[in-house]
Amino acid sequence: MDPQQALEKHFGFREFREPQGEVISGILSGQDVFVVMPTGGGKSLCYQLPAILLDGVTVVVSPLVALMKDQVDALVGRGLSATLINSTISTAEQQQRIRRMRKGEFKLVYIAPERFRSRSFLQALGQITIGLFAIDEAHCISQWGHDFRPDYFRLGSVLEELGRPQIAAFTATATPEVRADIVKRLGLENPSVFVAGFARPNLRFIVTETERESEKFNRLRELIRRHRTGIVYCATRKRVDQVSEELKSWGIRVVSYHGGIGDDAREEAQSQFTQSTCDVAVATNAFGMGIDRADLRFVVHFEIPGSLEAYYQEAGRAGRDGEPAECELLFNYADTRIQDFFIDGSNPSIELIRKVYLLLRNLADEQGEVERSIHDIAARLDQESNEMAVHAAITILDRHGVIDRYDIPGKRIRGTRVLQRSLQPFQLPIDTAALREKEKRDRAKLKAMVDYAYGRDCRQKIILRYFGDNDLEACGACDRCSSVRSKKIRPPTDEELLLVRKALSGVARMCYRTHEGFMPRFGRSRVIQMLVGSRGKELLEAGLHELTTYGLLKQKSTNYLHELFRELEEAKLIYSTGGQYPMVGLAELGVAVMQNAASFSLVWPEESRPRRANENARKPKDEAPFDRDLYEALRKTRTALAHEQGGVPHYVIFPDETLKAFARLKPSSVESARRIRGVGEVKAAKYVGRFVQAIKDFEGRNSPLGDHSSE
Repeated sequence: MDPQQALEKHFGFREFREPQGEVISGILSGQDVFVVMPTGGGKSLCYQLPAILLDGVTVVVSPLVALMKDQVDALVGRGLSATLINSTISTAEQQQRIRRMRKGEFKLVYIAPERFRSRSFLQALGQITIGLFAIDEAHCISQWGHDFRPDYFRLGSVLEELGRPQIAAFTATATPEVRADIVKRLGLENPSVFVAGFARPNLRFIVTETERESEKFNRLRELIRRHRTGIVYCATRKRVDQVSEELKSWGIRVVSYHGGIGDDAREEAQSQFTQSTCDVAVATNAFGMGIDRADLRFVVHFEIPGSLEAYYQEAGRAGRDGEPAECELLFNYADTRIQDFFIDGSNPSIELIRKVYLLLRNLADEQGEVERSIHDIAARLDQESNEMAVHAAITILDRHGVIDRYDIPGKRIRGTRVLQRSLQPFQLPIDTAALREKEKRDRAKLKAMVDYAYGRDCRQKIILRYFGDNDLEACGACDRCSSVRSKKIRPPTDEELLLVRKALSGVARMCYRTHEGFMPRFGRSRVIQMLVGSRGKELLEAGLHELTTYGLLKQKSTNYLHELFRELEEAKLIYSTGGQYPMVGLAELGVAVMQNAASFSLVWPEESRPRRANENARKPKDEAPFDRDLYEALRKTRTALAHEQGGVPHYVIFPDETLKAFARLKPSSVESARRIRGVGEVKAAKYVGRFVQAIKDFEGRNSPLGDHSSE
């Protein structure tokens, strides 16, 4: 069987996407490959198909423990022999699956990275012929990436112990810097590197500046009303719970997902969302990796994430069916404090690392082992030590070979083994310069995310430029591109001139007046609050309500004034300082305009900007209409089949895209259905007959003759 035959038989496709064919050819020729491909680009096919054709077993390392079963079920549904090894199965079952691997009963095995900590597991794996060692979410191996995981960091040494099998590494989001680090950590020598285009032309990127939580909920309500299905990402567990409760009060079918809920609850939430029994998921970034639900019409970030890598990966879960979708950031600069807290917690000082080591050494039993939770360890330190920083310190000690972490059967906590008990805290082999460099890079990532939020350029261009793709055109769909098309720079009317002079007077009143001019003293939001006459506690305590400009623009909305201030800065009438909390000052031209001694032109914001859903998003090539009533009937058939197959996710039977094709083309036989994209030989034999019969039944019920068949 050649790759084309395997593609048609097991996956139901007639042709590869770019660059799937080249990647698979590279793997089959024996090369190591490194693939950067956007979410929804078809990365998994690049290692699943070669697994059929290569000798031995293909090992897939994936952090997606909660989703492995769905992926294995999907492969089995395609007629492939696949299994998984992770913490959800017993030791006895794990040993049984390893024995079956040795006998050649599996072609593809998903393995969680923490399994490689076990010496006995590594030794057992070393006795098995590994045809390909595939690493999904490979950015997790790089400490410069946005989702570094210590168990991934060990994979370089794991590969050495397994005799350097052929390697294929995959990621959706990696800057050139992170790519180089991945190649280095895995010890790849002259790999074939494939970087697919990062652009997602069906996604419309929007940033909506908000001042109050109520504005975020109003915008969220509008998005759900228009699009129904999507994910709302929140920065903290507490916020997930708050947003979920609010959405439930609206009558929305919603699931919550974060690391604080139990394993069973997380699995149930994921299952409900994947099988389309719920419309909206509210989650932290723990949710969504590998979610194979193609019909998500929006992804909203309720707060700003910590990096563009994280943002683009999470936003990229929208519109995987190729249809238009919206990715919106509800931006308030104050939310960056949450990310600052996370950065502080993930970059502990060398002093804290030494304290944690000393405590672990003192708590260790005769075997050097400590079985205590992070919460307990943090509680034994000084009050300023938060759990996140303590966890990060333990991770650093683990990475530097000072301690070893291990699973404790039947418990959610992990144990710690102190490996060098005679080592004094000041002797720890910690590279402090590297720690400082990591914190510097983390803060630079957050700054890039803030720059994106404030950016004037096409949103997709900003993102793609960040990932090293400089040969780009504007997307034509984002809020910035829409603004450029709809607005032109022009001088002010008399009314607009008066408005701007009032705004500039407000900036001047809130500046320090020195011989150098009007120097910044407050941030933009505080200035705008003063101009609209806010009664906020901090504003009143600062005495800003006593200024002559207080409430001078109370007839204007804060959103309008935020846009106006952005345009005033673009026109060089005002300026913002750098730093963590930028302040706004009055520029020379602004002083002259305020005094009616100079002219200017702006792109003038509108009083209200109703957005029509995806009016500018590029349309997919195939827009032929399909019978929606038939489509709904076919969805019911799929639900019944999924139940008969043991409750597998619906996409294991067929994805929505294939059902739409059925509803459009209405195949009358299994043979004609096989020509439809996504229908392979295996699925045709197992499922297609039921769908063809459902189409015939539907046609019979809805034909003119069918209405009078009893006569």
